[in-house]
Amino acid sequence: MKKPLAALISVIMTMTLMFSLTACAPSKAVNSDNSGAKKKIGIVQIVEHPSLNTIRESLIKELQVKGYKDGENITIDYQNAQGDQSNLKTIAQKFVSNKYDLIVAIATPSAQAVVSETKDIPILFSACTDPLGSGLVTNMDKPNGNVTGTSDAVSAEKIMDLAKRITPDIKRIGALYNASETNSVSVINNLKDYAKKNNMTVVEGTVTNSSDVQQTVTSLVGKVDAIFSPIDNTVASAMPVVTQIANKAKIPVYVGADSMVKDGGLATYGINYDVLGKETANMAVEILKGKKAGDLPVKTMKDMNIYLNKDTAKAIGINLPDDVLKAATQVFGN
Repeated sequence: MKKPLAALISVIMTMTLMFSLTACAPSKAVNSDNSGAKKKIGIVQIVEHPSLNTIRESLIKELQVKGYKDGENITIDYQNAQGDQSNLKTIAQKFVSNKYDLIVAIATPSAQAVVSETKDIPILFSACTDPLGSGLVTNMDKPNGNVTGTSDAVSAEKIMDLAKRITPDIKRIGALYNASETNSVSVINNLKDYAKKNNMTVVEGTVTNSSDVQQTVTSLVGKVDAIFSPIDNTVASAMPVVTQIANKAKIPVYVGADSMVKDGGLATYGINYDVLGKETANMAVEILKGKKAGDLPVKTMKDMNIYLNKDTAKAIGINLPDDVLKAATQVFGN
């Protein structure tokens, strides 16, 4: 009886040792935040145009740099609303019903649609010019709740100061924008304040969708010395049309975004949207690692740059001043 007993004791000791070694072995984390499951991220964009596309592409690229790669340890669901508000609502509802871990809303209308659908899922907006006026947050430093993000606020005053350096004889400025975009309205109000202080007249040209742009620009060019458009999603998506009409009429177009200059606007004093995308990604990583969205202050870009388009200047017969050219961060065209 002693031999079977000794054998049994030996087996028990061996099993105990194996269990101990297994328990002490390090486990492999699936995610960078060690949660053990893929995080689901929904990205919703109001419309396709270069500035918003740059933000999205930069965001996804920076997430990968930080260790979050789509298809490996995160799942990204990108949806574009094609400029349709009803599409935005449908997309927002889908993201919420699927219980995504984070929703990234690019542009103010996207953010407003998502915010109205959930108070629980973290929401990170990007390219929202006026988060306060848009009702996205009530405090930029302490948003609270489930919402925060990055702002692409620009100064109409500084853009117009640049415009006066390039085309000093401007007296009547056409304001081209979608009045239903709160981000555009806030910048146009800034433009009106500037005009009042500088003895200029603002002639408004509002649009409701991209199909209105051609008629509105055609109407403006006969009444103004220059056209100003803020970071307006409707106008930005139709910049080739704006450029074609304004260039033919020899009217300079000053805009709110670098991509709008690339697409034919004469100049802007604005932000770098690649940097904005990276900053949005940095905030996304903090949220994925467990921070509450409402505890993260809204980030506004501080560094502003001059962007110029030489081809447009030639087309409308304007010589860009040497001091402006030297100060420019980027000059498009030849």
